[in-house]
Amino acid sequence: MRPITLPANQPADRFYEGGRQIVEFRGTGRVASHEPEDWVASSTPVHGHAPVGLTVLPDGGLLRDAIAADPVAWLGAEHVAAYGDDPALLVKLLDAGQRLPVHVHPDVPFAEAHLGLAHGKTEAWVVLEPATVHLGFTRDIGAEELASWVAAQSTEAMLGAMHALELAAGDAVLVPAGLPHAIGEGAFVVELQEPTDLSILLEWSGFAIDGRADGHLGLGFDRALAAVDRRGWSAEAVARLRGATAADTGDLLPDAAAFFRVERWRGGRTLEPGFAVLVVVDGAGELATDGAAVPLRRGGTVLVPAAGGPATVVGDDLHVLVCRPPAPRAGR
Repeated sequence: MRPITLPANQPADRFYEGGRQIVEFRGTGRVASHEPEDWVASSTPVHGHAPVGLTVLPDGGLLRDAIAADPVAWLGAEHVAAYGDDPALLVKLLDAGQRLPVHVHPDVPFAEAHLGLAHGKTEAWVVLEPATVHLGFTRDIGAEELASWVAAQSTEAMLGAMHALELAAGDAVLVPAGLPHAIGEGAFVVELQEPTDLSILLEWSGFAIDGRADGHLGLGFDRALAAVDRRGWSAEAVARLRGATAADTGDLLPDAAAFFRVERWRGGRTLEPGFAVLVVVDGAGELATDGAAVPLRRGGTVLVPAAGGPATVVGDDLHVLVCRPPAPRAGR
């Protein structure tokens, strides 16, 4: 049970453009135009398209199956006591080659009630390349008004009623489930999220997807739009979703602990035992464990199983994001 360096896992033919920044970051030399997401250490399939999205291990087996066969070794006894064999985490690299449509993700109660799932999709972004994002409504939006915008695909009205937030490289932003959002063109982020692929589209005009058929999770828009947070958010409340900036290290989003954890490390440090996904933002070095050393370099992603024991990040110029599931004590 040693750390595993993972190759890119980019589902093809997504409905929005992107992928170039992932290729450059990872140094694979590929060409990608509609592969804007890299699903890292994924036990979650693309909604409606399993097994697409699932991580394949070096032995050819699926990570999902390996965890199910020995959850304590992969996830740790405390985690298994709280969540069973559910990793409770999905990490992605996301490269927005165009502005993403306005959309929303359901929260846990909605997902449980309408989809029979244990997770919604609260997410967070750690920004690698800056961009503008639209996040939350500036005023209360009535249910009929929202439904009319969606039916007519009134993009200007939707975006005009949302906060625009300028994100810089290094920013970390929490996006609670239910909050409408649209990531801007040029953004490149490490995305942490609950392990589902649940999106309700408020906008699809101009994108390669039939939103009227595929934008409501099979629930119909009358039911799906109940998942949208239609409240007006103040500018101050939206600004508080930005938990950290480029100068910050350590825990970047303390308010996200019930869903996931992410720390930024610069230089060497010892990694406590537990399931973790490392994303190497910059620099070079190694991850040293008992009897083994895994190279670390910019663009690398490494899966660390709990049974691997303590591991030490070695490299003075390393800039690493350490992504973990929620702490068992955090709960929901």
